[in-house]
Amino acid sequence: MSEQHQNLAIIGHVDHGKSTLVGRLLYETGSVPEHVIEQHREEAEEKGKGGFEFAYVMDNLAEERERGVTIDIAHQEFSTDEYDFTIVDCPGHRDFVKNMITGASQADNAVLVVAADDGVAPQTQEHVFLARTLGIDELIIGINKMDVVDYKEDTYNDVVEEVTQLLKQVQFDTDDASFIPISAFEGDNIAEASDNTPWYDGEILLEALNALPEPEPPTDASLRLPIQDVYTISGIGTVPVGRIETGVMNVGDDVVFQPSDVGGEVKTIEMHHEEVPKAEPGDNVGFNVRGIGKDDIRRGDVCGPADDPPKVAETFQAQVVVMQHPSVITAGYTPVFHAHTSQVACTIESIDKKMDPSSGEVAEENPDFIQSGDAAVVTIRPQKPLSIEPSSEIPELGSFAIRDMGQTIAAGKVLEVNEK
Repeated sequence: MSEQHQNLAIIGHVDHGKSTLVGRLLYETGSVPEHVIEQHREEAEEKGKGGFEFAYVMDNLAEERERGVTIDIAHQEFSTDEYDFTIVDCPGHRDFVKNMITGASQADNAVLVVAADDGVAPQTQEHVFLARTLGIDELIIGINKMDVVDYKEDTYNDVVEEVTQLLKQVQFDTDDASFIPISAFEGDNIAEASDNTPWYDGEILLEALNALPEPEPPTDASLRLPIQDVYTISGIGTVPVGRIETGVMNVGDDVVFQPSDVGGEVKTIEMHHEEVPKAEPGDNVGFNVRGIGKDDIRRGDVCGPADDPPKVAETFQAQVVVMQHPSVITAGYTPVFHAHTSQVACTIESIDKKMDPSSGEVAEENPDFIQSGDAAVVTIRPQKPLSIEPSSEIPELGSFAIRDMGQTIAAGKVLEVNEK
């Protein structure tokens, strides 16, 4: 097992081979349970199929092509020499946006899969736009299905050029992107260099994954700790519990909770039932603050330093991407916003501008409505106090999901907060 952990998103158009690539990564890194492979060995021999192991890994991951079911590739895990990777929900997966936003599976980096025989498809554009909007750092682009185009270098170069143009359109820094010709199905350039692409001498996929930068824990940002629950523990008193998103909490710090607007001195911090003097990003902590009672604070509050308190929004402006909505969204619409641990009904007061998702340019000022597939800048008024931060300052508390009718209908990031 490696020390470092990375959350990796696998994005791209639905038919470009994402599932096959995930299966191949699991297979090549020995992350498929042996019994699964054994189970299918006999069947394969009966059917006289060669290369059965990989094909059956794919079946086991429930890629039932004839029934048109795509596998659930979320939360599969594999390890390389450098990192333990968790594959986080991918766009199209129903909880993808909600999870990506609420931090449950904030991806550090992403692999974009583009089929060599198809090039940039509409979903490719949407996913790249979403990846940039939600703050993916590095993009590894696997030009997949090279076997289908007979491993032609010209075809590969054409697709690389097409994707490069797309990245430039959405202002994704092309220096942070690397391209690799692969075949997830045949295994070319995944775990070892392929003889089929003698014209390519760059990194293979596993090398590129190993070379990703280590995620930097946001310790030097201001403390932000969204509260998940509040307990009363005998002998200690009121104990709020949550995960530190940014910054550091020390015993003796002066903190405040927003929007409840109460505060005090941190008396104790507990982690895994042990008292600790301080805690850092990613730590799940229970802590006690002098003078704070159980009814003073609640889930959805954010704890931060008294001298740099969490912002509370009267209104905020955000960039949103509408994923799915049965009709149109107009000013006055009031769905539920999920941001960190809080869920608050918010009204879309105005739709300020519609963006072109393929270029990031303004397509229309003050449109009457937006619908599925649209990206827009909107002004939002929370119906109850909500603590939220500009994504440019504290990205961990700057994104949200919008849910209605039991589904995630949009995702967004906060551009600016107009404070109460």
